Amino acid sequence: MLLCLTANHRNASFDLLEKLSLGAPSAAESLVAAASVEGAVVLATCNRFEAYLEVDDASTEQQAVEATIRQMSATSGVDSDELARVVTVLSGHDVPEHLFAVSSGLESVVVGEDEISGQVRRALERARTVATTSRGLERMFQRATHTSRGVKNRTALGGAGRSLVRLALDLASSRIADWAATRVLIVGTGQYAATTVAALRDRGAADIRVYSPSGRAVPFATKHGLRPEQTLTGAIATADVIITCTANTVVHAEQVPEVRRHFFIDLGLPRNIDPAVGELPGVELLDLETISLHAPLEELNAHEDARALVGDAAAQFAAEASVEPAIVAFRTHVLALVEQEVDRALARGAGPETEAALRHLAGVLLHGPSARARELALEGKAAEFAAGLEAVYGLQVEQRPAAATERRDATA
Repeated sequence: MLLCLTANHRNASFDLLEKLSLGAPSAAESLVAAASVEGAVVLATCNRFEAYLEVDDASTEQQAVEATIRQMSATSGVDSDELARVVTVLSGHDVPEHLFAVSSGLESVVVGEDEISGQVRRALERARTVATTSRGLERMFQRATHTSRGVKNRTALGGAGRSLVRLALDLASSRIADWAATRVLIVGTGQYAATTVAALRDRGAADIRVYSPSGRAVPFATKHGLRPEQTLTGAIATADVIITCTANTVVHAEQVPEVRRHFFIDLGLPRNIDPAVGELPGVELLDLETISLHAPLEELNAHEDARALVGDAAAQFAAEASVEPAIVAFRTHVLALVEQEVDRALARGAGPETEAALRHLAGVLLHGPSARARELALEGKAAEFAAGLEAVYGLQVEQRPAAATERRDATA
């Protein structure tokens, strides 16, 4: 059974999201340590913290939710009761539909943003690295990537340039007379930094410098044609606009000289710039919370088209999940027969060509019925496929009940 616990810009403050993001790297491993959780993938971005779980069954759902709340509280320092009031719990068909919408940018501050699909993909890669993913989560996250591509290619939301970076620069442009004459410092060398470079150049910025707290400024600068900076304080002193998009650097007021005006844009979570910097004379500070208040309205037709695609993808995923036990039972039965024939053939002196031919034949035999099973599932006839397996092969398939759809807070 799939679950999602989500705290995002719609139901939580940016201060709370910042605290949650501090514990993101270790959250998945700790969650899978709980007996009732088979797999966990944690998605942490600048405007959301979400834990996707696969649990044994509905009877362990509340246990898994409580364990997740405790872990989120322990790693973030946020009181567990406060988290329970804020976090929304999704289950059943709501989980894949929510993830598909998130991956497609439909739940972002800037609807249709470019970066989120990559963040979803990297969340799955991190879970694989620490061995916390599961079969159900793998299927769902891979389908999320496929769905986001479909939304990008088939709707107007796929237009280039949708991102928090570009929105922030749009807002900053009311204060910047000429980007070509502006010295810009980027703090950070990750994907957001690369996106920022492209967005700045689209506006005509030419003097772009980079500082990296982890020492990666030189290779990043070489790749993107920038000037690397060795010290943060020195780099700030000569910059007009400072854009931070890293994980662990905080700019303090004492690092900002008073001899020139500065415009700071903080795209980090946890925040990269001490709010006290914004109170200095001659300084303006644009942070995520302020940027989110200026997010543009959705293009209604494009948004509706994208929602329809997401809904269709979620329905297809749910249908395939309902017939998966029958497909697995059929595959197990056929492959067991093939293994017997391979062993028998090898014992009679057959070579590797015979073994390869038998295994190829197994794949051919499995493909058609498996595809038909998914077609039947989309028509609401998954039980007919299972009944056919029992009638023809004598296979008993445990039927999965339709997953209830539920959206509630964690205190329920």
